[in-house]
Amino acid sequence: MADVVRIEQREAITFVIVDNPPVNALSFPVRQGLWEALAAAEADLAQEAVVLVGAGAQFLSGADIREFGRPSQSPTLPELAVRIAAMSKPCIAAIRGAALGGGLELAMACHYRLAEQGARLGLPEVTLGLLPGAGGTQRLPRLVGVPLALEMIVHGAPIPAPQGLEAGLVDAVFHGDALEAAFRFVKEQPTEALALRRTDDRSDRLAGDHAGLFEAVRADLARRKPHLFAPQRAIEAVEAATGLPMADGLAREKALFAQCRASPQSAALIHRFFAERTVRKIAGLSRDVTSRPVTHAAVVGGGTMGVGIALSFANAGIPVKLVEVDKAALGRALQRAQNTYAASVRHGSLDAESVERRMALIEGVTDYAALADVDLVVEAVFEDVEVKRQVFQRLDAVCRPGAILATNTSSLNFDEIAAFTRRPEAVVGLHFFAPANVMPLLEVVRGARTSDDTLATAMALGRRLKKTAVVVGVCDGFVGNRMLFQYGREAEFLLEEGATPQQVDDALRRFGMAMGPFAVRDLSGLDVGLAIRRRQRAHAPAHLRWPTISDRLCAAGMFGQKTGAGYYRYEGGSRTPQENPDLLPMLEAASQDRGIERRLPDEALIIERTIFALINEGAKILEEGIAQRASDIDAIFINGYGFPAWRGGPMFYADQLGLDRVLERIRAFHAEHGDWWAPAPLLERAVAGGGTLTDWQPDRPAVVPKPLVGASL
Repeated sequence: MADVVRIEQREAITFVIVDNPPVNALSFPVRQGLWEALAAAEADLAQEAVVLVGAGAQFLSGADIREFGRPSQSPTLPELAVRIAAMSKPCIAAIRGAALGGGLELAMACHYRLAEQGARLGLPEVTLGLLPGAGGTQRLPRLVGVPLALEMIVHGAPIPAPQGLEAGLVDAVFHGDALEAAFRFVKEQPTEALALRRTDDRSDRLAGDHAGLFEAVRADLARRKPHLFAPQRAIEAVEAATGLPMADGLAREKALFAQCRASPQSAALIHRFFAERTVRKIAGLSRDVTSRPVTHAAVVGGGTMGVGIALSFANAGIPVKLVEVDKAALGRALQRAQNTYAASVRHGSLDAESVERRMALIEGVTDYAALADVDLVVEAVFEDVEVKRQVFQRLDAVCRPGAILATNTSSLNFDEIAAFTRRPEAVVGLHFFAPANVMPLLEVVRGARTSDDTLATAMALGRRLKKTAVVVGVCDGFVGNRMLFQYGREAEFLLEEGATPQQVDDALRRFGMAMGPFAVRDLSGLDVGLAIRRRQRAHAPAHLRWPTISDRLCAAGMFGQKTGAGYYRYEGGSRTPQENPDLLPMLEAASQDRGIERRLPDEALIIERTIFALINEGAKILEEGIAQRASDIDAIFINGYGFPAWRGGPMFYADQLGLDRVLERIRAFHAEHGDWWAPAPLLERAVAGGGTLTDWQPDRPAVVPKPLVGASL
């Protein structure tokens, strides 16, 4: 017990302190230690009260999910919560930092709760495809009422301590030391006032008819998150709290938790959880490598992407200089930044004071000489190699020794860009995704000569910007866009074979994608990828056949939303897609050119042709060392491309489907549609050996650069 749980006594108060860094997870040794400590405190007749507190900056986090899938060891978290609730002496939770998941469930089992002013309180289990399983669905509505309990449990968002005080979740908010605050709280209460106020016995906040509320929340979930399993089960659990005695409600919660735990969605979401943490482990990069400080940054290019990157720095509190070619262009860029923040104020995500503070961190300049003192520069100019050459040569001339030069290129040869400078070791790719101030993904491109400390600095910066930063190697399109090209290629071929844009988009949205591929193209602009497609074709094997619909639309001046027409039509500046009548003759012409009789594909075929193309290319990327792990690819597609998190990413999804089934279909598509579908050798070996993509381990120590054909749309 002494290793992770210890007891300290002060007068007649026993402090039970959990010390299990970094977040005081409720692993089996912690649970066992808590059980023994509580028993000792209860048996000591000289002790009048017990305080539960976490060492360090945090109270207690949830269950240790590394234990999921293993046999349960007693005491379990639900058993521990019942033990606390049944204590014969007042038990007080002193919360600092955060009480999330199982930590909050134990706190709610206590008789009193104190929270530091800046503490956060929440039950985020739905993000792992679960629901609170240690009494959270039964105790939270008893403390805060049904509406707020539903909001917190079904959506998983934490609330701040002051809101918890107002709602009745905590009894007092404190500043300073948690042990001292708890000591004062106990000592300031009259002896008779510190009663055993058991949450389990309360029912006053459950009163009333909540049938309409449950129906409304179910309907809202069915509309906004129709695929998700756990939130609907969470509603059932909270509903049980309003209609069943505590013991029966706990039993119902246990049964619903078991359903969630056994669901494929929970497995996928837990995989996602670990994937987003594993990306920080970079093969071949020693932990002894020190990252450089980034206290002042710059962004070259004031277009939509450049401004979004500048906002990302300002949001993180990093002063940033935004470079444009002249005062007029700079004025437009700064106005674009102001407009973006104004929209955040209208939506309630920022207040005017925060906007003023962040805008003050953005300095507009037109002279590269102003960048002499910055620590890092991100280039975000037009995707043309000659334009990049001019920018990097100027940066190399004016930036101080030790400054890092980064490119946001999504498709050009990274190592060629790095060679434009006299410091290729200080050049790294920082591939942001639009809108850069919103999207969580950052591909960090490791070039042939990128130094370890440059890479470490880029990864540390990504975390500071609150991005999921993933190291990738050099190839055309890196990881995400290279795979997306295959996905979009098949979607476009499906149009030539008889599908409509709406049919393809609808099928993939029902699969769980945030947007369909043609709606995405119209949003980003079909002209954006035109030069890239031409370059790809110039370097591709002559026998490969390319889809033509995007080229036909561009030739007709239909670039998507910006021109009011693309794969869809957009009337009067609206962003609502409607059928584009001018598209059908192009589809028919493309089918005729290929000698194809148009026919509507079924939904299963649409999903296989697009998603299996992602999987096949991902397996090639793994084998080439462009990505370190299958889970890195999954993190990229969930955070940057709208792949449904509850499916775990394309590589995990392939493993869940069964690689033998996936390979069988890929072989069939290869026979029918040609060499675009050549099966990945890694996929064939995995099937032959009975392995999975998730478990595959590279035979090389790190991501390595390897130029290839195939890239972004």
